[in-house]
Amino acid sequence: QVQLEESGGGLVQTGGSLRLSCIVSGRTETSSIMGWFRQAPGKAREFVSAITWQGDTTYYADSVKGRFTISRDNAIHTVYLQMSSMKPEDTAVYYCAADLRHSTVILESWAYGYWGQGTQVTVSS
Repeated sequence: QVQLEESGGGLVQTGGSLRLSCIVSGRTETSSIMGWFRQAPGKAREFVSAITWQGDTTYYADSVKGRFTISRDNAIHTVYLQMSSMKPEDTAVYYCAADLRHSTVILESWAYGYWGQGTQVTVSS
């Protein structure tokens, strides 16, 4: 089993920055692809970013490319999402997710078997 706990959400003004953290506990010895997803009110959950176990390859949704950066520190079992130049449309609950089954990154939520509780991010205009 893997447990994920997000933190770092909050209220920020347009153009501001936030850094989300996701602490991984449980089967931390298992290599995993980590992802961030988000869900805005009334909308489906959508892919934001993902990173391989080694941290050498990253993926981003077009809507956040150039503004968000994903990274991981396996020594402390933590994944980060640095968000900059934020926009009101970034407002959502952000979820950290782990994929322990696949060897290549899949940008769909069904591939991720473990999820955190989510952290609210609100960008004011």
